[in-house]
Amino acid sequence: MFTDFSSFDLSRDGVRVHGRVGGQGAPLLLLHGHPQTHAIWHRTAPALAQHFTVVAVDLRGYGDSGRPQADAQHVRYSKREMALDALAAMHHHGFDRFGVLAHDRGARVAHRLAMDHPSAVERLMLLDIAPTLAMYQKTTEAFARAYWHWFFLIQPPPLPEALIEADPVRYVRSVMGARHAGLAPFAPEAMAEYERCIAIEGTAQGVCEDYRASATVDLEHDRSDVAAGRKLAQPLRVLWGEHGVVGRCFDVLALWRERALQVSGGTLPCGHYIPEEAPRELLAEALPFFLQRTDPGQRP
Repeated sequence: MFTDFSSFDLSRDGVRVHGRVGGQGAPLLLLHGHPQTHAIWHRTAPALAQHFTVVAVDLRGYGDSGRPQADAQHVRYSKREMALDALAAMHHHGFDRFGVLAHDRGARVAHRLAMDHPSAVERLMLLDIAPTLAMYQKTTEAFARAYWHWFFLIQPPPLPEALIEADPVRYVRSVMGARHAGLAPFAPEAMAEYERCIAIEGTAQGVCEDYRASATVDLEHDRSDVAAGRKLAQPLRVLWGEHGVVGRCFDVLALWRERALQVSGGTLPCGHYIPEEAPRELLAEALPFFLQRTDPGQRP
């Protein structure tokens, strides 16, 4: 799926960060969502690599990145820690300023990365999310029914982990297949990767800790930003699937305008899994947005 890309691994604070890099030009970081890996970009990364140096990373707990042991405060899986992993990956390739294109959980990491390290992120495009704090605060019955996994995965261990580990492939297929287009959008080789990685020892704990962090320590970080009046200053473009849950349950642009100074966006003709359901439409949005870069990417 990434024939012209090379794999890389690095260690940050003892946690493995795995990904692929390819292309040439200004640096662009790609971050995936749940329950997937960097393989979500297989339909868009080759085209992006014609214009950018593309770095696609597996989040900790997912793919072939590390799965650190959980801690009581869920700090090891906070979006702040995941953002530092992503930053380390970009520094590893010689970039300290870059664009970010991110989906789902990765978009939450990108939000934190841009807040904590504003000089590193020049512009960002977030796919099919509203701000985490707002989504919890404005949860409705319709949202809770559609995003049941948000509330299942945050339950205390070991029950969610045990249920996932009992049949990890079924978990992946159930979560992904329950969306707008079912399993049809996913290439067999991509599904094989998602199924392989969900079965790696420690993945169930990592996935649950990702969500537990979002319901605890990540909300503390978000509340701190709101209380201090901190907002994203970078150009932010948000896109969501017209057949997805996020746009149906939330006023996406209004919520992001509460958290960022320069916001634009709209819908794409798909459901939640934008990079795989609507790759051409996504590229039509991403290429002009990221080609507006004001600098070619600074090297440390």
